[in-house]
Amino acid sequence: MLDQRYRWKNKHLRMHVSVLDGHTSPTILLKNALYLNQTFRKWMRANIWIYDDRIVYVGENLPVRLENCEVIDCSNQILVPGYIEPHAHPFQLYNPHTLAAYASQFGTTTLINDNMALVLHMKKREAFTLLRDLRSLPSTMFWWCRFDSQTEILNEEEPFSHSNVKAWLEHDAVLQGGELTGWPKLLDGDDMMLHWIQEAKRMRKQIEGHFPGASEKTLAKMMLLGADCDHEAINGEEIYNRLMQGYMVSLRYSSIRPDLPDLLDDMKRMGIDAYDRMFFNTDGSSTAFYEQGITDQMIRIAIEKGVPVIDAYNMATVNIARYYNIDYLIGNIATGRVANINFLSSIENPTPVSVLAKGKWVKRDGEKVEDSYLSVNWEQYGLEPMELNWELSMDDLQFSMPFGIKMENSVITKPYSISIDVSGDELPSTHDECYFTLIDRKGNWRINTLLKGFASSLSALASSFSNTGDIILIGKNKQDMLHAFNRMKELGGGIVLVENGEIVCELPLPLGGIMSDLHLEDLMIQEKRLFTELKQRGYVFSDPIYSLLFFSSTHLPYIRITQQGMYDVMNKTVLFPSIMR
Repeated sequence: MLDQRYRWKNKHLRMHVSVLDGHTSPTILLKNALYLNQTFRKWMRANIWIYDDRIVYVGENLPVRLENCEVIDCSNQILVPGYIEPHAHPFQLYNPHTLAAYASQFGTTTLINDNMALVLHMKKREAFTLLRDLRSLPSTMFWWCRFDSQTEILNEEEPFSHSNVKAWLEHDAVLQGGELTGWPKLLDGDDMMLHWIQEAKRMRKQIEGHFPGASEKTLAKMMLLGADCDHEAINGEEIYNRLMQGYMVSLRYSSIRPDLPDLLDDMKRMGIDAYDRMFFNTDGSSTAFYEQGITDQMIRIAIEKGVPVIDAYNMATVNIARYYNIDYLIGNIATGRVANINFLSSIENPTPVSVLAKGKWVKRDGEKVEDSYLSVNWEQYGLEPMELNWELSMDDLQFSMPFGIKMENSVITKPYSISIDVSGDELPSTHDECYFTLIDRKGNWRINTLLKGFASSLSALASSFSNTGDIILIGKNKQDMLHAFNRMKELGGGIVLVENGEIVCELPLPLGGIMSDLHLEDLMIQEKRLFTELKQRGYVFSDPIYSLLFFSSTHLPYIRITQQGMYDVMNKTVLFPSIMR
């Protein structure tokens, strides 16, 4: 295997043919398997020969030679292709490696990943080296190419220079451009973004939209400009409009938008019963949301909602592969494909008992195969604990802005007029307003305001996890905010809660201050503890991790705290600039 797209070397291809000729034994033989044949849309029985990471034959015949071949009688199992997650954000406290390892246990063997964190926090050479090295995992990983930062950062022209974007688009592991969170700029005449879309099209790569609430006319315009798919439909009418305009529709079930059950009900109400132009995604959910499964959970929901069983599996496999033009590699069980296969106990239960990924067992008879995902030395990619060589003082925590930001839900924020006294060092717990500070991770600038609706009795929170990797401070007690910051600094990055001078909860993020190096099962425990502590202090929304991530994200209304300052999204203006320290 030379590169991401599995262009096997000539010697490998000759070896695969020699298995059929009886000169070489397969490495695995799956006998009498009942498997999903997506060409005939039927459950069929066959013998499946595997050599290393490739399926070399599917049919009635058995191999002549069986030396050193693992032979498995599959008479009592059901085989389906490994599932594909087409919209992964593999930096939501977890990292690409740990997400892939965890997802494989639930049958998701292919991830198509956002590259945002790599672009913002790593040098291009280090990022591309990471992409290369991740190929050695049993999971298959593909990537996106972002065209903008989805916020207002300083010097955006550096990470999103023409040369950088072009290099990403040309990378063999990249399947699509987007997602297009900056599409309003495109409609307003941004020719550079349009050029990048054209380049992606020239390379036969797809464009992922991000069009929440878009009208039929806007959807049509974006289709004309090059968009291929959108994952933002929140009801049946929006699904219908996207299908009518020629889009692939990605149905979402995520920690901040668990829409899938309602979407499927709406589709039934509207008589939408054609599924070939649809697939599933979990949109980078928080760790705890994945406790019950990933793509398998979405298949289960679809089956329970009356979606034909084969269509439910196709929306997690071959529909995605065909859309991305990689069905010659993955998404189905057929000769020549990568040996990503899930073994089920029943057709109605999509959570696999055993999993083959690239022909390697990663799960066997309900148990994880240890050491199937070797650890990663993140330091070689520049992802080390944060080193903050500057100090935070009470002078940095001065608040005088006339208005603050009010949370409407986990991620939507609106402006509001500040009417309380903010001159002291502590705010009372009789209201849900907190001090809020965003500080440059290099200590060069800051912006201070008030945040309403996040919590009512939170003394202090410090977080290096944010959209840009800058530092967020939230709380009612300035001394505790300083303490939380200093502890986060000691950890080399993370999320820290402090109350009455004592650390209540901490979640270390040693990989650049944005990711944990823990297995998802262990990270889940820490994340749940953080959620519990925040809820006890008045956090009433669904996902505090996304709240922290999206405070700076200008693809959402209405007001955001960015590197440039307090930003009015609808009018595209900086209301109050950040202050140099």
